[in-house]
Amino acid sequence: MKSSQITTKQHINKLLGIFKKEDCLLILIEPDPDSIASAMILKRILWRIVSKVSIAYFGKIQRLDNQVMVESVKAPLIKMAKINSADFTRFALIDSQPHHSELFKDFKFDIIIDHHPHRNKPEASYVDIRPEYGATATIMTEYLRAAKIVPSKTLATAILYAIKTDTSNFERGATAKDIEQFQYVFHYANRSLLSKIERSELRIADLTLYRKAIKNMTITRNKVFSYLGVINAPDICVQLADFFMRIHKISWSITAGLYNETLIIIFRSDGQRKDAGKLAIKSFAAIGSAGGHKGAARAEVPIDNIKTDRSDKEIEAFLRNRLNI
Repeated sequence: MKSSQITTKQHINKLLGIFKKEDCLLILIEPDPDSIASAMILKRILWRIVSKVSIAYFGKIQRLDNQVMVESVKAPLIKMAKINSADFTRFALIDSQPHHSELFKDFKFDIIIDHHPHRNKPEASYVDIRPEYGATATIMTEYLRAAKIVPSKTLATAILYAIKTDTSNFERGATAKDIEQFQYVFHYANRSLLSKIERSELRIADLTLYRKAIKNMTITRNKVFSYLGVINAPDICVQLADFFMRIHKISWSITAGLYNETLIIIFRSDGQRKDAGKLAIKSFAAIGSAGGHKGAARAEVPIDNIKTDRSDKEIEAFLRNRLNI
């Protein structure tokens, strides 16, 4: 425990040593509870250390629970489309890595902090990637404590929700580190606010896609696969992949949909002698981006990289072939 604290202190000292008072930092995220809470922590740590910190995200925040979280904890997020990157001297990527998305290719990052596995360690002045952790928010909470900063109620609530979400209530990839930091922030959080966020998961319109996913699903031994066709938000695939994992004796769940000319493929497994991340990389890394943990992974493939027509039947056949289903 003592060596862990020293190591974390060394991490925070190295991180803070990058900055000058006049620096302006832009934190980039793909918005989900873990990335939002983690970016909020970094912003709090750098308060009064630098001149300005902004958190920017790409696309839209589609999931209802994520929207409620942002509103409830007053997350200071700005759409990337409204940001002029020339106004910033430093750039950070939190809860992700440059190879995870084409959206990051135009940035040279000074800071990369993440808990997802990496194929090649990315280049930056400061890199802290810990795939053994269940959530990036766990890493960032260690930083917060090493900096001797007590979280506000809203920040603590965001951290609680982030750790719970990324570990699927400690059922997927959770470690003693995640539990330790969860217990720490639990005392500072607003549990009523947390309950409000957790209850806001589905809209009436989402039920139509649930019905379609169930109708289209194929169960082979212990594996569920369902292709949804064109979707309005990638996160519906995430919700459905988690939903199918609740089925008795199912240990693999793969859902996919077509969003903005890109195939989104979400993987879930029980992690027992299975590796969702390796399957995602093996199946799709050569034609898109892919990565993840044993229990959870994601791949994105531009539709133009697929040599097939765009009918649901042909795309589903392509996915089945790549996945050997």
